[in-house]
Amino acid sequence: MNYALNIILFTIGLFTAMLLLLDWGRRMGQRRILRDGEKASEGDGSVNGAIFALMGLLVAFTFSGAATRFDVRRHLIAQEANAIGTAYLRLDILQPSTREPLKELFRRYLDGRLEIYRNFTDPALVKANLAESAATQADIWRLAVSACRDESSQPATMLLLPAINEMFDITTTRTVAYLIHPPTIIYVMLFLFTLAGALLAGFGMAGNKKRNWTHMLAFAATLSFSIYVILDLEFPRRGLIRIDQFDQVLVDVRNGMK
Repeated sequence: MNYALNIILFTIGLFTAMLLLLDWGRRMGQRRILRDGEKASEGDGSVNGAIFALMGLLVAFTFSGAATRFDVRRHLIAQEANAIGTAYLRLDILQPSTREPLKELFRRYLDGRLEIYRNFTDPALVKANLAESAATQADIWRLAVSACRDESSQPATMLLLPAINEMFDITTTRTVAYLIHPPTIIYVMLFLFTLAGALLAGFGMAGNKKRNWTHMLAFAATLSFSIYVILDLEFPRRGLIRIDQFDQVLVDVRNGMK
């Protein structure tokens, strides 16, 4: 079962649980009113306000963090494209005898990088592609260093090698960026606060003799959808919100490698 379907099912489950807790809280509140009278809920406002405030802050900060990380990951795609394109252009500094083998290695390297992103949902294939990419990096570096040493050229050494090094560095940066997520406890807290908020919101509706379906559905749908978007933004190559289309800049660089 893929990630997109998993979080859709999770969201539907959360939505259903919130509706049940809203109704349960309402029933609990009605029983309390019958037992203690209309003033039974006096003094509960401060507690409810504190819990709802904490829930709102948790949703807001988690959403903001997920959106920020999503933007960073998009920006890193452009950075990698620029780094590879710049290093490839600087190969023209070298003599044809060493330039052409390096250009072929660059083309193979970028093809491998694109394969990693295309197969991101297959861990075994990604691992194999990463190993192949690392081997190609080693070949590029060895040949580039040898070429610069043979030519004894300051421009080649000063311009080409730093560009290649930057091209390699960005791969590590991108890998780390995709591994950065909030601690699991944050998601657990978000889930628990959401359910607690639904229970308390239902408790606050106890004064109404009939269920207010409009408010109940709006409350459950708004929060469950917000959590869905947060989870989808955190894994932009697995869910419905994706950054795959931004890989086109890497494809454009590859098409320009003649």
